[in-house]
Amino acid sequence: MHRRRRVLTGVSISANLHMPIQVKPPLRPLKWVGGSKRSLDDVPEDVKDVFGAALLDVQYGDTPDGAKPFGEGLPREIWKIVENSDGNTYRAVYTAAFPEVVYVLDVFMKKSKSGIATPKMDKDRVRERFNAAKRDYVEHYRKTGER
Repeated sequence: MHRRRRVLTGVSISANLHMPIQVKPPLRPLKWVGGSKRSLDDVPEDVKDVFGAALLDVQYGDTPDGAKPFGEGLPREIWKIVENSDGNTYRAVYTAAFPEVVYVLDVFMKKSKSGIATPKMDKDRVRERFNAAKRDYVEHYRKTGER
C-alpha cells in the first residue's frame, strides 16, 4: 500500500489517501446561568432539539443558522436563537464572548405586550445573567495577572 504524508491544514489530514480524518476545534463547555436549564425543560421537544443542535455549533466555535445579536439595548456579546412552534416564539440566549466557555443566559417564550419588542423584565434578567457569567469567567477561567 502506498502512503503519502500530508501537511496539516486545519481541515483534514490523511495517512492513507482513502481515509481522510476531519479535525474539529475543541468543544467548549456549556454553562447554564440562573434558571436557564430549567427554562429549557419547559419548551416543546422540537424547540429543545433545535436549541440543542444550535448550542452544540456554538460550542465548536460556529455561528448557528439564524443566530444573531440580541440587540434591543443589550451588550453586543449577547446572542439569540429564535424558534417558532405551535404559534409561539421561543428564544435561547447565550454568550460565546469568552474563549474557554459558552454561557446559556436564558431560554424563554417571547410574550411581548407591545409588538416585536422583548419585555423589559426579560431583557433585565438576561443582562443580570450576563453580568453573572462575566463574574464566573473571571473567577474560574481568567488567569492570574490578566485584566
